[in-house]
This record gives sequence, structure tokens and C-alpha cells, in this order.
Amino acid sequence: MGAPDFRVGGRIFATLASQKQGYGNLMLPLEQEAEFAQELPEVFVPIAGGWGRMGMTHIRLAVTNEDVLAGALRAAWKLRIEKNARTGGKKRASAVRGGAAKISGAKR
Repeated sequence: MGAPDFRVGGRIFATLASQKQGYGNLMLPLEQEAEFAQELPEVFVPIAGGWGRMGMTHIRLAVTNEDVLAGALRAAWKLRIEKNARTGGKKRASAVRGGAAKISGAKR
């Protein structure tokens, strides 16, 4: 794939896989995605198909601002941490690959 992604505990919470189309992607629960899209429909766009059913959400990079982007990333990061805690933080072998951006609660 080769697109930059952002992980916590080896699991993705955001990517730049759609950057060429002007989007970042966030992993959000469908309920949170719906709230974000209702509040800022010009910024948050549900992704169709299987990726969307798994909670991937587009964020339009050109029309968002730093505060909204930071808040959305923080929400996705926090939800990933909570989900990791529920699953015991188990990593899939395919989830660990070189070049992934790593973000932890203690850094940044």
C-alpha cells in the first residue's frame, strides 16, 4: 500500500491513503462518524463500502482547520487506545510493518 498511517499499539487509527484525492482517513465508530458528518458535513464524509462499514471516515483536508483536524485525530487515537485495551492490545502480524508513523500517549 505504501500510504502513511498512524498507529497506536500497532493498530491503525488514521491514514493518508486518500491524500491524492484531498482526504485523510480516520477510524471512527459509525455513531461518532454520523455525529461528525452531521455537525460538519463539508469536512467529514462517510466512506462507502466495506471500509466504511469498518468505521473509516474521510476528512477533507483542504476545508478543515487545524483545531478540527487535531480534535478528530485525538478522538480516533483515543478510541483506538480504548479498543486496544478491550482486546488486550493484541497485534496482528500484518499490522506491524516498517515505515508506519508511531504515536503514543507519551509523545507529541
